[in-house]
Amino acid sequence: MAVVSNDRLRHGGARPFSPFEWMIAYRYLKSKRSQGGVSAMTIISVIGITIAVFALVATLAVRTGFRSEFMATVLGANAHISLYSGIYTTEEGQKSTSILGFENLIPALHQIDGVSRATPLVRAQLLASSEIRNAGVELFGTRPADFATLPLIANPEESIGQLEDFARGIAIGTGVARELGVSVGDQIRLISPDGVKTAFGTTPRINSYEITYIFGVGRFDIDRVRVYLPFSEAQRFLNREEQVDEIEIFVAEPAEIDKIKAALLDVAGDGFYAWSWKDSSGAFLRALQMEDNVMFIILSILVLIATSNIISGLVMLVKNKGRDIGILRTIGLSQGAVMRVFFICGASIGLIGTVMGVALGCLFAINIDPIFNFVNWMAGGGVWDPNVRFLSSLPAKVDFWDVMKAISLSLSLSFIVTLFPARRASRLNPLDALRYE
Repeated sequence: MAVVSNDRLRHGGARPFSPFEWMIAYRYLKSKRSQGGVSAMTIISVIGITIAVFALVATLAVRTGFRSEFMATVLGANAHISLYSGIYTTEEGQKSTSILGFENLIPALHQIDGVSRATPLVRAQLLASSEIRNAGVELFGTRPADFATLPLIANPEESIGQLEDFARGIAIGTGVARELGVSVGDQIRLISPDGVKTAFGTTPRINSYEITYIFGVGRFDIDRVRVYLPFSEAQRFLNREEQVDEIEIFVAEPAEIDKIKAALLDVAGDGFYAWSWKDSSGAFLRALQMEDNVMFIILSILVLIATSNIISGLVMLVKNKGRDIGILRTIGLSQGAVMRVFFICGASIGLIGTVMGVALGCLFAINIDPIFNFVNWMAGGGVWDPNVRFLSSLPAKVDFWDVMKAISLSLSLSFIVTLFPARRASRLNPLDALRYE
């Protein structure tokens, strides 16, 4: 037992968490089992908490990274909100959903507070054909200036060709290029079933274009199907002169899109409806949020189980140090001081394990690419299939608040479970502890 002067142990004479309390707790933590300590149990408790906190931090980082990456790809290559026309009858008596007079509508949309850009868009499902293969594609006809300012198009994960050459040809995704077996400088044919109507039926529209730019944004459902044509050429090819299929609108704060939607519809007038990124991807994001909450609860249980080892270790420590507690109480150590000594023991275990777990979790998230590549290599490849997950790599992002949640949870549970054996130690009767000594 540590030797402490009687003057320092006078009842009420020392402030809480005095140096001698830390000294006694340190002696107890490092003492071996042969000396009445539980150093092996202490090490096991630290390792358990480290692993649990590591798993919690790493999982939260991957979930945050996945959500951020998904949001970046959704908002980086698509409009925040699109404006469509309802079905109406043209002067020729045909049904249509094309937007007429968009040249006058777009300046009015720009006047709405929060709208950063509004651009016309021609869109259609077509068949693309090369000399060896065919593939279904989704055509986007947009102005070259607007095309160059799309975040994921201007700064893609991978690209071939020059973005400035888009005005004289066609831009396609990397998945489309692989499917058709083509590259920059090759020609592809676009085939539209909505062609010229003749006495013998409808003749498909077919035109050839030179590939001037190939982009890869890292999301499979975009790279695999999307092709871009200059706006005027797309209008001509699809017979959309003086009309467009939709108006793409970008806003300064995508999270506040619901507040802007009503203003957009007021400016557009009757017969229009809006479809935002939340309408197309909101259900998926809500599912991700629910999964995050469930995962946090499950891993919190894992942390609780790990911190429970502190209870067993401190109970054994209190039992082994009963004689020491009796002597300390006899020479003047108060119940509160005894409780604080054992609280320091348990809290120190939780703190050390938490710090190590957070450090390992952050290092894992920061170096996830080489770790993932090693796992993929060990498994023989194919661990991450972008056809299923839509992203080309496993993302991870260390978020400050996620780390703080993990730290708060681990330390809170460690401190709470420590109180029970510490309180038991403080209530130990010194006469009972020394009776058989």
